[in-house]
Amino acid sequence: AFAGDPRFNFILLDKNVGKRKAQIVAIRRSSGDLVLNVDSDTTLASDVVAKLSRKMQDPAVGAAMGQLAASNRSDTWLTRLIDMEYWLACNEERAAQARFGAVMCCCGPCAMYRRSALVLLLDQYETQLFRGKPSDFGEDRHLTILMLKAGLRTEYVPDAIAATIVPDRLGPYLRQQLRWARSTFRDTLLALRLLPSLDRYLTLDVVGQNLGPLLLALSVLAGLAQFALKGTVPWSAVLMIASMTIIRCSVAAFRARQLRFLGFSLHTFINVFLLL
Repeated sequence: AFAGDPRFNFILLDKNVGKRKAQIVAIRRSSGDLVLNVDSDTTLASDVVAKLSRKMQDPAVGAAMGQLAASNRSDTWLTRLIDMEYWLACNEERAAQARFGAVMCCCGPCAMYRRSALVLLLDQYETQLFRGKPSDFGEDRHLTILMLKAGLRTEYVPDAIAATIVPDRLGPYLRQQLRWARSTFRDTLLALRLLPSLDRYLTLDVVGQNLGPLLLALSVLAGLAQFALKGTVPWSAVLMIASMTIIRCSVAAFRARQLRFLGFSLHTFINVFLLL
């Protein structure tokens, strides 16, 4: 439909070289002040470009992301949970980080970057290694960290809505979450030197994001060991996890003005018994 439109330039690569290298080819061929990254399974609201570019008018801002929602939310019980997970990730985590000028991951489905900064960072972005091999995951988080290391702010725009397709079965969802978790832990090491230059809240946030799951996993393992060795149920751990779940979901339901967030408590079972 757009092939003959002079405003569009389609770049067809000889083979599938992965998202990162495809991005780099496009960025190097671009000429605008701003670069918008959109995943192929994502649909943008009509005002997303205007709202993100308005945030980018501040030259201190290197990147900005919009709010993500599941376009296939109504398909299964899992897609409904993931849609709520996205809302929480955007409107709790990203919104809080943006309050201090440093969203730690501008999500790939909808993120706008300042091209002048991108061009300076492309070599670092392209040559990232993981265990001695070129990295093929975590592009959005790594690029965000590079922007912050360059001294630029990263922002969140809650009313720039992007709807993306999410996994509707547990297998693909767990593989996606494993890939994201690897990226989080790996790029946290890259961000450690960066943290002293940012607000102290962000240090607390990053430490909590990485230590929290490990401590929860330790609690679950200790509880299972107690049950296996002593035959007793670790009620203190069970009640603590349950109370934290209820509090979090209740606060989310109140803030979103939607009772459906009480149902997000089901995600705790996935988290405890599968993701951890």
